[in-house]
Amino acid sequence: MEDRTLRALGLDVVPREHPLSYPGAWPRESGLLDGDRLLPLDRWSFADRVPVVSIGSNACPGQLRHKMAESGIVSPVPMVRARVTGVGIGVSAHVSRPGYVSNAPVATPGRVSELFVLWLDARQLTVIDASEGVPLPHGNFRRAWLPAPGVRIELPDGSTLPGAYAYVNRRGVLHDGTGTSRTHPGQRPLLTNLLATLPRLRDLFGATPEEFTARARADRELCEKGSRLFAEEGLVTTGGLEQYVTSSGPGGEGQGAPSGPPRTWRS
Repeated sequence: MEDRTLRALGLDVVPREHPLSYPGAWPRESGLLDGDRLLPLDRWSFADRVPVVSIGSNACPGQLRHKMAESGIVSPVPMVRARVTGVGIGVSAHVSRPGYVSNAPVATPGRVSELFVLWLDARQLTVIDASEGVPLPHGNFRRAWLPAPGVRIELPDGSTLPGAYAYVNRRGVLHDGTGTSRTHPGQRPLLTNLLATLPRLRDLFGATPEEFTARARADRELCEKGSRLFAEEGLVTTGGLEQYVTSSGPGGEGQGAPSGPPRTWRS
């Protein structure tokens, strides 16, 4: 019998514990995260659950398992690999307390990205919301419903969703110097580049990625200084998905988890 444990599959890394591994290892195919195992899926949509497009470590089974376990949740999470048109992976304009600079969704009209859709029940959604700072007035992310046809989400069987949630960075994203959202090359090369080009960032976090993560971890004040520095250096732009966030809608400032998206698909 095939060993489907996360360790055997090389998916057990937890970026919260090993920041330079961010965003962690993503599966090669869809699966059902059930405790310490990633099992095969027999369907791609779940009418009793909420679809959430994962841009960063939420697509890493090790990180996802870690978040759920902290809240005592053991129920399985379907993870469906999808072709998403109109959403790509950018770089968040903030320093996270676990010690990394995370991914953030950016608008990429007409371009296709291979991303994972998590199908979450109400308790699981509350856990992920909390981990992204959604319930906090000044949390780093807000949850937004990305509707078709602006965003096209194609499942493995060729069917499409009417939309899905994603976590949009409240602070914006980093640009590449031309105003275009920069892509996330992985944690170590990203930090190496940022530290090499930003002397003030080196003053705060040291000269190497290892020093950066060691100083940033759990130091809320230092992380906040780093986040403000990105803006002060003129490196921040919008991600292009802000239009989908409203103050009274899903993930709006001061809002908790909503009841769920439109129920217009069938499993």
